[in-house]
Amino acid sequence: MNFASQLLSWFYQAGRKDLPWQKDITPYRVWISEIMLQQTQVSTVIPYYERFMTRFPDIHTLAEAASSDVLQFWAGLGYYARGRNLHKTAVMIVEQYHGVFPEAPETLISLPGIGKSTAHAILAIAFGQKLAILDGNVKRVLTRFLGIQEYPGLPIIEKQLWAYATKLLPDTELPAYTQAIMDLGATLCTKSKPNCPSCPVNQDCQAFKNNLTADIPAKKPKKAYPTKTQHCLVLYNPLKHEVFLETRKNSGIWGGLNTPLFFEDEAMLSAWCDTHHLDIDTANALKPRVHKFTHFQLNFTPWLLPVDGFAHETLQCYSLRALEKLALPAPIKTLFQEEIAILGKS
Repeated sequence: MNFASQLLSWFYQAGRKDLPWQKDITPYRVWISEIMLQQTQVSTVIPYYERFMTRFPDIHTLAEAASSDVLQFWAGLGYYARGRNLHKTAVMIVEQYHGVFPEAPETLISLPGIGKSTAHAILAIAFGQKLAILDGNVKRVLTRFLGIQEYPGLPIIEKQLWAYATKLLPDTELPAYTQAIMDLGATLCTKSKPNCPSCPVNQDCQAFKNNLTADIPAKKPKKAYPTKTQHCLVLYNPLKHEVFLETRKNSGIWGGLNTPLFFEDEAMLSAWCDTHHLDIDTANALKPRVHKFTHFQLNFTPWLLPVDGFAHETLQCYSLRALEKLALPAPIKTLFQEEIAILGKS
């Protein structure tokens, strides 16, 4: 049996076939799952996927929704550009392609947030096209199977992996094969402690035969992980149980989400308060908080400042109850949940 036959045989017997996105397969459902699963584990994605699909069951519903509504259902998954791009792409498919997913790989890849592997996954699973994928799970499977010891993110290595992934494709059963190779990486050929004895292709796996599974794939060369320190100003009305938030621009971190005001240092925060006739001395500084992004760590100190009758052109007040329905970054949602006693119950 060749690689594809062995993999398919294993998948039909032991692979996962009851994940939410494996049921009632449509291009739309595959697309949503593929975007959510980027940089995020299956166990985390499942509840988000189910809530998202309940609210946005088809591409027309998603396209017609407000971007803020989409981000509300994305909040907590991180990498918020994915949520913004989902909405942009939905609008484009409805307006330019009458709500029908293009079946040409090049066309799909041209849409916001859809890379080569994601486009191929949609077309292979939903349309049965003979196209290879190369997400993180598949890269790990192939580098170990082939015994490639160089970092798989290098352009020359990635080119080799694409060529080999294409060579391994079967002529039939493309939807099952595509899910099978992803499933192998997610369940057996894992980053740590892979279950090699249960792997259907272990007899030909170079990493397994040469005891190199702990070294392959090679880790990305480390770069300096910078730290940014900021101050967060939470303006709140203790009598009305309201907080003042701004909606961020779509670009940058937490784009399109609602947050309190952030300042680079305490002096800038104090100057802003002076300009708006607010007394910083009445603010309550809380313990510093840490949030890790992909490329840097954010350390921020929240300041709670009570105000009464305050108005500002870029800030909007929300009741504490309304915060549950807002698109908030995870650390800001946690901040409000932990400090609700100070802010006052509504």
